[in-house]
Amino acid sequence: MRHNPLIFTLFFAIVILVIDLYSYRGVKKLTAKYSPKTKIIIHALFWIVPFSLITGLLLFSSLSIKPANFLSYFHFISGTFILFYVPKLVFILFNLIDDLYLFIRHVINMRKKNEMETAGQEKPISRAQFLNRIGIVMAGVPFLSIAYGIKWGRFNYIVRKQTLSFANLPAAFDGLRIVQFSDFHIGSFLHYQEKVLEAIELINKQNADLLLFTGDFVNNVSSEMDGFLQLIRQLDAKMGKYSILGNHDYGDYIPWESAEAKRRNLERLVRIQEDTGFKMLLNDSQKIALNGDQIELIGVENWGFPPFPQYGDLDKARVKVNPDSFKILMSHDPSHWDAQVLKKTDIDLTLSGHTHGAQFGIEIPGWRWSPVSIRYKRWGGLYKEGKQLLNVNTGIGFIGFPGRVGMPPEVTVIELKRFTV
Repeated sequence: MRHNPLIFTLFFAIVILVIDLYSYRGVKKLTAKYSPKTKIIIHALFWIVPFSLITGLLLFSSLSIKPANFLSYFHFISGTFILFYVPKLVFILFNLIDDLYLFIRHVINMRKKNEMETAGQEKPISRAQFLNRIGIVMAGVPFLSIAYGIKWGRFNYIVRKQTLSFANLPAAFDGLRIVQFSDFHIGSFLHYQEKVLEAIELINKQNADLLLFTGDFVNNVSSEMDGFLQLIRQLDAKMGKYSILGNHDYGDYIPWESAEAKRRNLERLVRIQEDTGFKMLLNDSQKIALNGDQIELIGVENWGFPPFPQYGDLDKARVKVNPDSFKILMSHDPSHWDAQVLKKTDIDLTLSGHTHGAQFGIEIPGWRWSPVSIRYKRWGGLYKEGKQLLNVNTGIGFIGFPGRVGMPPEVTVIELKRFTV
């Protein structure tokens, strides 16, 4: 995107114009009986949005923006696009249905125009007007939902609680309270420090024994964290805070002046997290001891299917692990579980993030769906295969689309229980 700003701008300008030219047909049908002055006003208001958006794209592509501020500009444009153009797609669907009907009727000539109503009767609205009015109403649903997701939904933090039982959990760890959070994408919060504080306070209220962060603290660069260090230091857990890297933490999605600059950025990000109290597990493990018992906490660097990087090395991370111990793995991308963990290891519990639940979804009691399920078999919540479990946290932050619709930012509280067989 940043490597080819002109192509990016041209592509989206064409997409915008195609959508608007077709949806404008529906607007003209809807306003056909309005006064000339009213039609001019409505049509002018209609074209303000695409004109402003394309102008914004041109400015965005031509400006030299610091990486730490890049997402603020991008979120404004992407949020505006999604807010107006998802509803427009719904609206033009009804116009398409009407146009298809007219085309079929014209080709096969199976129907004739209806006669006018008898004199004195009010002329009913045409089918085109009816479909357009239905289209406007239906388009209002995603518009309001997206507007809510941008204004409030992205900050509507929730806590999801799981109680997980294992036969091989050491007795001392019965009742261990793990708090997992993931995908902070803190660069998206540059103008929302109070929301970061709200998230941190919510995490601390969960009274964690272990606090585990499963990757993507930043969007692209370590400097995104600079204004939040004092807040991040407030995160607390009785037995320690541990973190791994996610795909965004490596800086792979922006151009660097040199490989050395990219390497220094990653080293600084790791150092910052350690300075704020996190123990980084980079293809490594840590023994967690309690009252004479111990469990193993394993952390791998990011491992995902292309185009996502595969820096993770599970074999290396397990070198020091006691094979008879209870094991918890932190791995950012849940696809790693099916590829290298499930039925290939004896790791008891894996914690992942990465998917965000697409930041769009539907949830009712007993059922939860997101379009990201098309891409990821394990995308959100708890999964169990045999004796092995995976929990996918759908993240606290946001990126790409500056909102969350039906997929609130979440903190996961996992209580481990021991049972005897």
